[in-house]
Amino acid sequence: MKIKLDENLPLRLAPRLAALGHDVVTVRDEGMLGADDARIWEAAQLEERFLVTQDLGFSEIAHGAPSGHAGVLLVRLQEPSRPDLLRRVEAIFRDENVESWAGCIVASTERKLRVRHPK
Repeated sequence: MKIKLDENLPLRLAPRLAALGHDVVTVRDEGMLGADDARIWEAAQLEERFLVTQDLGFSEIAHGAPSGHAGVLLVRLQEPSRPDLLRRVEAIFRDENVESWAGCIVASTERKLRVRHPK
């Protein structure tokens, strides 16, 4: 899966997801640190990359986006320490059928995963 990691996730996540076979880029890799959400979303869509973020603003953007977007995972941990974020996101991409999430809005907490499929 082609993935874009937002700047609010640990950089060490990129090589871990790549080791699972994913094509991963980060907002930092692309010189987009501090860019507004709309610009990051547009770049992810142009590259057909599934966006992983902690930023709830992307939920609103994805809801308003035309169907056929690449999808987004919103990671919403109560205490989002870097080690907890690494463990949770890595487990999701290791254990779940993420390839079926194109166009989906996915929300994850420590214990739950909710997938909203496009209408």
